[in-house]
Amino acid sequence: MKYIIEHMEPEFSEWVVLEYTQIIKDVGKENLVLTSLPANTTEKDIPQQLLDLGLQWTTQECIQIDNGLDHSRVCLLDPAAETDLVPNDQQKFDYFVFGGILGSHPRIDRTGLLRDKYGFSGRRLGELQMTTDTAVRTTQRIVDKQVKFEDIKFIDYPEIKFNRYESTEMPFRYILDDTNTPILPKGMLKLIENDCDKGIDDF
Repeated sequence: MKYIIEHMEPEFSEWVVLEYTQIIKDVGKENLVLTSLPANTTEKDIPQQLLDLGLQWTTQECIQIDNGLDHSRVCLLDPAAETDLVPNDQQKFDYFVFGGILGSHPRIDRTGLLRDKYGFSGRRLGELQMTTDTAVRTTQRIVDKQVKFEDIKFIDYPEIKFNRYESTEMPFRYILDDTNTPILPKGMLKLIENDCDKGIDDF
């Protein structure tokens, strides 16, 4: 299985770098491709952290990679799809495409651009919004590990506590690990805490 993220942002934010780093670690550098980067992108524009992990990237659109994709073998992970992703979809698809902005809040239907442009078959990962790394992790568990969606342990809108006085609610669905802790990319909690501190200072 190959996971494709259509990178729809003009640059790499700290949040995105942490998510992409975790995705590479989860699925392997050979199984992840970033597509549709701006036409003038060079290696100098890619964060060194991602280059060191062997990130594959291209300015081509997702349909153009690997000498052109067979539409019928491509699945678009689409919050607006009417059909949920199931383990049997492993036999139907070779590529799983993500809009690269699944973590935006409130939800912006940029995935609709891919839906309308390419006409890929769409599959849904439940009703609630996920971060991009959670969406890829969920897809991997369903198609690679053959775990049904309803058997994956999730937590919705977890409250992240930094100390006894400070906390924030994350407006997404996350997978829980074996200790019932939300799975976030390494370094994400610190980044969230720093962002909250900036917000307080700005106020």
